[in-house]
Amino acid sequence: MKLLKITFSFLLFITFSVQAQKSITLEEIWSGAFRTQGMDELNAMKNTNQYTVLNFDRASRSMQIDLFDYATLEKVSTLVDSKDFSELSGIDSYTFNQKENQILIANNSEQIFRHSFTADYYLYDMASKKLTKIADYQIQEPTFSPDGSKIAYAYQNNLFVYDIASKKHMQITNDGKKNAIINGITDWVYEEEFAFVRAFDWNKLGNKIAYIRFDESQVPEFSMDMYNQGLYPTQVKFKYPKAGEKNAEVSLHIYDVNTKQSKQVDLSKYNDFYIARIEWTNDANTLSAQVLNRHQNNLDLLFVDGNSATYKVVLNEKDKAYVDVTDNLTFLADNSFIWTSEKDGFNHIYYYDKNGKLKNQVTKGNWEVTSYYGFDEKSKTVFYQSVENGSINRDVYSIGLNGKNKKRLTSETGTNRGTFSPNFQYFINSFSSATKAPNFTLRNAKNGGLVKEIVNNDPLEQKLKNYNLPDKEFFELTTEKGNKLNAWILKPVDFDATKKYPVFMYQYSGPGSQQVDNSWNGYDDYWFKMLTQKGYIVACVDGRGTGFKGAEFKKCTYKELGKYEVEDQIDAAKVLAKYDYVDANRIGIFGWSYGGFMASNCIFQGADVFKSAIAVAPVTSWRYYDSIYTERYMQTPQENASGYDNNSPINHVEKLKGNFLLVHGTADDNVHVQNTMKMIEALVQANKQFDWAIYPDKNHGIYGGKTRLQLYTKMTNFIINNL
Repeated sequence: MKLLKITFSFLLFITFSVQAQKSITLEEIWSGAFRTQGMDELNAMKNTNQYTVLNFDRASRSMQIDLFDYATLEKVSTLVDSKDFSELSGIDSYTFNQKENQILIANNSEQIFRHSFTADYYLYDMASKKLTKIADYQIQEPTFSPDGSKIAYAYQNNLFVYDIASKKHMQITNDGKKNAIINGITDWVYEEEFAFVRAFDWNKLGNKIAYIRFDESQVPEFSMDMYNQGLYPTQVKFKYPKAGEKNAEVSLHIYDVNTKQSKQVDLSKYNDFYIARIEWTNDANTLSAQVLNRHQNNLDLLFVDGNSATYKVVLNEKDKAYVDVTDNLTFLADNSFIWTSEKDGFNHIYYYDKNGKLKNQVTKGNWEVTSYYGFDEKSKTVFYQSVENGSINRDVYSIGLNGKNKKRLTSETGTNRGTFSPNFQYFINSFSSATKAPNFTLRNAKNGGLVKEIVNNDPLEQKLKNYNLPDKEFFELTTEKGNKLNAWILKPVDFDATKKYPVFMYQYSGPGSQQVDNSWNGYDDYWFKMLTQKGYIVACVDGRGTGFKGAEFKKCTYKELGKYEVEDQIDAAKVLAKYDYVDANRIGIFGWSYGGFMASNCIFQGADVFKSAIAVAPVTSWRYYDSIYTERYMQTPQENASGYDNNSPINHVEKLKGNFLLVHGTADDNVHVQNTMKMIEALVQANKQFDWAIYPDKNHGIYGGKTRLQLYTKMTNFIINNL
């Protein structure tokens, strides 16, 4: 019997050992087996101390907009259930009117570009419980008037107003034309780089609509062939201003709903400019507009009179490099306003009176404000997120408008994000770290005290324990040149310091970006941890030019994109190569988009350091990328030819020694496949051997069906075979 017990224990030990070393697979990663639970379409109500969440009911397979109480977290009711309406196949997104008694529901959404889409829109009246389709055609960006009586929307490049009571549509612009004139909706480059689509806004009385008109008739046209839609390829054409090329001419207009007359704001003093934001202030007759010069280093905040369409400049921001555009402008009851700026070297909150006179710098210090959450008029308190607890972390804070009584409202080290109740009594805190999957808790906004847990991912964390995966080690890497850079490293769980390991480096490196952050990063992290199970060390270094360490660190790459960033990745690899447990002859690098630009440059310019590189959807010359993004950091090619060409990987292909995998989607409207085709031709003419993969009809994200699984399988095999 004793022998049998020993044998059983030994078998049990083997079983547990095998289970503990369970390998994670790409099939599991891309099937969603490790997907986190969250709170989809979380919206704080404005008039009641409640919030709504879009939920999927598994039993009925329907979408529901559910209402919850902040104080108790109890579900109050289901406001809308798609199963109750035969015409509503689902709910993609939703918005409330100001009184919060009507809801606009989007269904059957059709994506256009990254943020833009058309959809079937329905108006749901909460009192009558009736659902009304707004139009018999798909529309864009429908927006309630403040009194809730009308809805403005865009259709085929024109603006319309829908009267809810009469159900009549009034067209307010008539010159909209594809690839020529756009009214009230941004063009491709504004959408991508200024990150907004709706370029119209109601004033507070609902009797005026301000909108931006884009004349893109002179903008060069880009075309993409689509291969899987029929016997012959079809062609998609759209206006895309590359660096140094003609931008759309923009103009600002104010439409009077009652008189049906439109006035244009005279911006003739500006030349070749952008209107980066428009927003009506709390004064129904005062419109704010942010006007940027083409170099984006001079921003004027205008206050425009709604009747005369004349304006005054109330604030000016200048920078030796560039001024970042944000959505942080907030008007208080008396039309004084809150603004964020990097003018003291770090991004901070400032308070101005209604005439643009500085009243107070609210936050100060050698750290960055990363999000502005809101202002409580009663307590005169500002709520924000910052990196005061280290540049890789995020915490939620409150501070008086006078800059006093600052409080840290979150205690766990990692990434905290707040969604505040309308009375600023509570906030829902979304927290995650590199070791903790996202969880959502209700917190007291006065002191950050925990009220109740809402959602956690404990089951996922328990599931992942079966795989015995490594945790990230965060550290500061110092290069031989003395540059101190944030970094993380993942080592195999059975790491043996006496062995030599290959290193696979990951980075993005774009201006103001961050990859070394203490948060749960999902799919790529699962892949990196899978690679450690195959015997690789994975490392990531944020070089100069990345964000949240001050303006000087971020903007030092101005006019030289790819110079210091590449230098830092090569220097970081040299530091790693000196570690006793690193095989200096087996260091690889990977990146997507800007990271692909970097990985390409690193394998060429760091040919003696990097053995392998994978570049996905890379920019290969900034001459091929869009005007707003590129010129913000580089000025134009006409002004800065050497900055463009000296740092273009295309001009360094002859240095390639190692293994190079180049990947792109043919329907990438953002970083055009032209970039990769130009690179391929340069490599061919340099007689260099390399691997490449082209994904038909796939955009910048290269996804759909089993595309990501196939791509990551290809990249994994490339790493195993070449590193």
